[in-house]
Amino acid sequence: MGAAREAVARIGEGPDVVTGKGTPAASAPAGRVSAGWKVLPIVEGLVLLIALVLPWVLQDYLTVFATRVVILALFALSFDLVWGYAGIMSFGQALFFGAAGYGVALLARDLNVTSILLILPAGTLIGLTASLLLGGFLLLGRYPSSVIFVSLGTLTGSYAADRLARGWYYLGGQNGIPSIPPLTLGSYEFEEGPIYYYMVLGILVVVYLLCRFLVRSQFGLALAGLRENEQRIAFFGYKAQHLKAIIFAVGGTIAGLAGSLYAFHEGFVWPNMLGVVFSTQVVLYVLFGGSGTLIGAVIGTVIIEGVSFWLSDNYRDVWPIILGVLLLLVIMFRPLGLISFVLGERERVGSFGKAPKETGNAAP
Repeated sequence: MGAAREAVARIGEGPDVVTGKGTPAASAPAGRVSAGWKVLPIVEGLVLLIALVLPWVLQDYLTVFATRVVILALFALSFDLVWGYAGIMSFGQALFFGAAGYGVALLARDLNVTSILLILPAGTLIGLTASLLLGGFLLLGRYPSSVIFVSLGTLTGSYAADRLARGWYYLGGQNGIPSIPPLTLGSYEFEEGPIYYYMVLGILVVVYLLCRFLVRSQFGLALAGLRENEQRIAFFGYKAQHLKAIIFAVGGTIAGLAGSLYAFHEGFVWPNMLGVVFSTQVVLYVLFGGSGTLIGAVIGTVIIEGVSFWLSDNYRDVWPIILGVLLLLVIMFRPLGLISFVLGERERVGSFGKAPKETGNAAP
């Protein structure tokens, strides 16, 4: 299995590395590879720095809007793990997001539970449970699931949850569940503003670091191979469908956490949180920013939400058309997302372990 792991680690370096054909990727110019590795930490640091100073330069209502964007970035992060690292096109990611939102809203309405120490774990658990059930059904069958089957399955699940919420009187029907009380910690209430913003930002940073550790771990090594060449991973003895089910559950867990934060921040939940439109929205976030990079999901969310806010305020009649054209242009000319302007393919795939040492022996 050690040889298999070494081969998997080289999958991202090019199609000829494992087969032995052509020039090994290890002999590529070292400066080009090492220089690329400096880009991602710089981008992450700049994004974090900007996020930290935003409440100091924004007006109060814009800080509230920025808090919403940070929560949606957490939601986009969950989808990037599923699609960008496992190749699962989930058109039902909003199912876990909305299910957690409805779950914590019911806890607040019926049981008067608003403590952040109970609400966030509850929302996370709901997202995990829902993703385990749906992922187990779609991914862990007797035969490997196709991309189309999983895409349509998640789409169907999201649509069914939307229709269920609209028709169930206990969940408020079309109106959803309004007037959710604020989150509390003891006697303290989290009101909209800088404190709420920094609390949400702290959660995003912690989850981001955990995701970064995950995708750079031994498990992430297998995921990188899975994304690049699933058949080769299966040939090496890895259970590709099990790997997909695990990362699908992790993505659902993060989506549940984001959904619980979103419900309390907005003060109400409604069926659209479960539906196909919201699921498609998160796909656009990641596609626009760049999939398989984590930071691309965050950047895509910030730009799309920021541009939408500005366009809707200045061009109220035609702003959806302008935004649609902008998204179309990016997808046409930068299919790897905006992050591809500064991030090379080698760094996007990642590097695992120590680089092989050059022996300096000339080939016969």
